[in-house]
Amino acid sequence: MGRLGGLDVNLRAIGAALAVSGCVASAAHGQEAVEILPAIDVTSSRLGGAIIGGSTSVITSQDIERSPAQSLPEILGQAAGVQVTHLYGSPTGVNDTVDLRGFGAFAQSNVLILVNGRRYQDFDLQGFDFSLIPLNSIERIEITRGNSGTVLYGDGAVGGVINIVTKTAPAAGSSGKVEGIVGSYGYQEGRISAATASGPWSASVYANVVHSQGYRQNSELNQQDVIAELKYKGPAWSGYFNLAVDGQNQGFPAGLPNLPLVYPITLATPRASVTPFDWGKKQDINFTTGFNGDLAPGVNLIVDGGVRRKYQQSLFYNYFNNPAFTFDPSTAVPMNFVDTVLTTTSFTPRLDISHHLFGVPNRLLTGFDFYNTQYDSERDQAEGLPPIHHYAITQTTGAIYAMNTTSVTPQWDISFGGRLQNNIIKGHDAYDAAVDPNAGFYASNPQAPPVDRSEWQYAAHLGYEYRLTPAFALFGRVAHAFRLPNADERVGAGNPFGVTNPATLNLKTQTSYDAEQGIRVKWERFTFESTAYVMALRNEIHFIPALFVDVNLDPTKRVGWENSATYQLTNDVRLRGGAAYTHATFRDGPFAGNDVPLVSRWSGNAGFSWNIVGKQLALDVTGRFYGARRMDNDQANTQSMIPATATMDVKLGGEYRNYFWALTVQNLFNSHYYDYAIASAFTPGYFTAYPQPGRTVMVRAGAMF
Repeated sequence: MGRLGGLDVNLRAIGAALAVSGCVASAAHGQEAVEILPAIDVTSSRLGGAIIGGSTSVITSQDIERSPAQSLPEILGQAAGVQVTHLYGSPTGVNDTVDLRGFGAFAQSNVLILVNGRRYQDFDLQGFDFSLIPLNSIERIEITRGNSGTVLYGDGAVGGVINIVTKTAPAAGSSGKVEGIVGSYGYQEGRISAATASGPWSASVYANVVHSQGYRQNSELNQQDVIAELKYKGPAWSGYFNLAVDGQNQGFPAGLPNLPLVYPITLATPRASVTPFDWGKKQDINFTTGFNGDLAPGVNLIVDGGVRRKYQQSLFYNYFNNPAFTFDPSTAVPMNFVDTVLTTTSFTPRLDISHHLFGVPNRLLTGFDFYNTQYDSERDQAEGLPPIHHYAITQTTGAIYAMNTTSVTPQWDISFGGRLQNNIIKGHDAYDAAVDPNAGFYASNPQAPPVDRSEWQYAAHLGYEYRLTPAFALFGRVAHAFRLPNADERVGAGNPFGVTNPATLNLKTQTSYDAEQGIRVKWERFTFESTAYVMALRNEIHFIPALFVDVNLDPTKRVGWENSATYQLTNDVRLRGGAAYTHATFRDGPFAGNDVPLVSRWSGNAGFSWNIVGKQLALDVTGRFYGARRMDNDQANTQSMIPATATMDVKLGGEYRNYFWALTVQNLFNSHYYDYAIASAFTPGYFTAYPQPGRTVMVRAGAMF
């Protein structure tokens, strides 16, 4: 579940190694009588209503400001059907996973993240690091569930698409904000933002600095993020340049065993660590630039391009050499050093065309996507030593797509579209037996066989929305999508030595078919949405900790039902709630009928926002529930389950003139829980888990200028 350059599989591999040894196993202000959800700004997003027939949610900047949640994953977790898995309990969401429609451990590879309508997903298991987007830079978040987003954005959108739209500078003048946060477990954060505009030019910058000692030993976090944007808006053409830079240093405390078979440390001491020296670092620089303008009446050209360079380093130690497990630093022996560089180049021109066909209005989104990703990763025994394995993988994708929305009548809209994508993958493993201390002891050749493959994949969508009355609508869709294996999945655990099986660079592409049907109600102060869906998948990609490699699973399926509602009780009180049923199972093979690990069948949330004294004093309360779920590595469904959890967060805050403050208590009732665990492959009833913090307190204060 950790994700720094091979970290995801390394952390799960650590759990598997222990198993082999027998020891592991939407709130808003509510100031008006009827609150109107903000419209989607199609100039900032390619979503823009083009994907008709799917379940959608919008989280506004006001929702974020009022929420007691401190991290982006927790804010997303307030939407119906969104399941969040925590690893280290970081208040910023580092290493958290956001799951749409039941993908468990591999949710980060099946939920596509966009920033201002552009892919932000990396070609590795880190996926998207939610902690790197400053919360005060977000204008809104658009959640579109289901796999139809693959047509517009490409692979990785099997579970859905989350589009984060950032704020723009004011039309004129300047503004800014500075704030500080302190809290439990040595948490400190500083945020600053500023924006200015003059004539056609505008600029904005958002920055934050975070330090946290962490809930557990060796979970210290240091992080710095900066996002800056320069825009030009002329009478006919506009353009932008966006730069994002970040750095992160995180300790890895690993999971704790439930019984002391090998380690004397167990879940009975939840703040301890069995890996007190492991660490990961990451440095990012990302820039995107583009322009748009009208080529003709009703024809808008949008051209975007960008380059992202990510450096990742992580070091894992061998703690088994010390039988007393005193964790003396002088006895720590490096076991695996991962040094990875990932470079992604993209070019994505598109056309937004409003036209008439057969006398009815249409909107066509069509374009071409080009992405080239180079993954270069060395796996050494220790930092500074020659690499035992050197993985070099290049993936190039080129695609054409189109999505057309037709207003058949004022009450009836349909959308249909498709994507045709060519994927070229080339990769090899340079294995050096001369520096491998275990050379000659393997049962098979540890060098991964090379891959050089080109394939075509397609995605398709057909959806409708029919408004029976202004307050009641039916919607539905059917779609086909695909997901390519990423580099870390092809490499597997990538351990420099001791690997039972070599990496499988030639994994098959995952495909899915899904269908959903829903209703939407908006009547005076009440809104409600309910949708049911079914999804069938082939070649789902999954990591098997006991084998240290990723495999293509037997066919799987998801069946679900998602519900969300809001009610404006008074001008100052708004109620909200949601509930979802998600049943992810194997539909063929030896595990047919079994649950897919790490997916709760039932989840829900409820809360309210209350403006006690206008903006001067406001209260927000949010409760969440996740049902029991199978542990990772328990495809056989024979081990114990991760227990159900329920937490409540409370925030009391307000504004006075240019100043603001907030007091937040998370996990108010001090629940002791974990929502990620790895079951032992060989010892029934044994597992390792990642305990989460109990009650935490945060105090925030700042000023606007």
